[in-house]
Amino acid sequence: MSDTVSTPDNSRAKRNVMVLVAAQAVVGAQLPILFIIGGLAGQMLASNPCWATLPISLIVLGSMAAATPLSSFMQAYGRRAGFWVACGAGAVGAAISAYALMLGSFELFLLGSFITGTYMSANGFYRFAATDTASPEFKPKAISYVMAGGLLSAVFGPQLVSLTTDAMPVPFLATYLTVIALNIAGVALLSALDIPTPPKQTSTSAVGRTRREMLQIPVIAVAIICGTVSYALMNLVMTSTPLAVVGCGFDTSDAANIVSAHVLAMYAPSFFTGHLIARFGARAIVGTGLVILAASGAVAMTGVELEQFYIALILLGIGWNFGFIGATTMLTAAHAPEERGRVQGMNDMIVFGGVFVASLSSGTLMNCSGGDAETGWQLVNMAMLPFLVLAGSALIWLAMRPRDA
Repeated sequence: MSDTVSTPDNSRAKRNVMVLVAAQAVVGAQLPILFIIGGLAGQMLASNPCWATLPISLIVLGSMAAATPLSSFMQAYGRRAGFWVACGAGAVGAAISAYALMLGSFELFLLGSFITGTYMSANGFYRFAATDTASPEFKPKAISYVMAGGLLSAVFGPQLVSLTTDAMPVPFLATYLTVIALNIAGVALLSALDIPTPPKQTSTSAVGRTRREMLQIPVIAVAIICGTVSYALMNLVMTSTPLAVVGCGFDTSDAANIVSAHVLAMYAPSFFTGHLIARFGARAIVGTGLVILAASGAVAMTGVELEQFYIALILLGIGWNFGFIGATTMLTAAHAPEERGRVQGMNDMIVFGGVFVASLSSGTLMNCSGGDAETGWQLVNMAMLPFLVLAGSALIWLAMRPRDA
């Protein structure tokens, strides 16, 4: 039998999950690193503080731009080849950013951030790759286990920030050099991935539905809405967190510790999220996630002491986990194998488009809409409400539809 044709095998799937967990832990550590220091480095380089979070926005924009071509590339050449390309882009982007720090060039730093976004896009595909060789029963657990690999990156990444921020005369330079090393390690790790390349389509093979047709399917549309809102709101608040913490009189190390707690909360529930989805259904878990995101905003509105930052960011992470993994599970159950590249690329392009708008808005709300850091932080969290209402309404509408619809 050709290696391009395979039936789900959980032994193979579990081996791939182990590889993806390791990649999530090691290579994925660059994401909390970049989100901790991106705004601070941007604030150091930018002439206008309103643009402090623009580097993070450019990472997300690069991720959005890469989603569809990267998904199509994986459909044609396989997951491993796609992840190798993404690690290369991550290393190149970090190298350009490091050089920009040496020159003090904000524009060049933005270019490096944009290229780095290709890795962020690929990191999002880890969850889909985990399901490629899994049985339907194992899919939600596979997604959860891979997401749980972020627990190690949540500890590893911020600790690397603390160790490298001032390790060289130019602040953050050593951190970006470390990111290059992480991407090189990722190429070696992902070489062990064993996912068959999808069969080549012929004129007689099924090509599946178009993107427009899939967007007209209620469960796919609602899954994309809920996934986008969960990820975008998490990014909206997390992007401003280091600026808010430092702006309210605390240290950069406090900001790193709070983001570390947040990322731990993002991934720790993954050990049981898949089991909860299997028991209660993906829609119920998504709804729970939206409620927890609302609770995060409510806590953040009560004040700016360290404990309030910690509680709000922990709730933010848990809410994201339930909302995003639940939405991903809804999506993977609603398309055929031959539609995989098309629907997953479309989903992540929309998701990261929402995240880009959120991250761009975050810096404006934080630094340019209020008189001080506390006021800006309040505005960031108030901005969550209308989007939570949108996602909640879409989920309720889907639940009220007749089953045979």
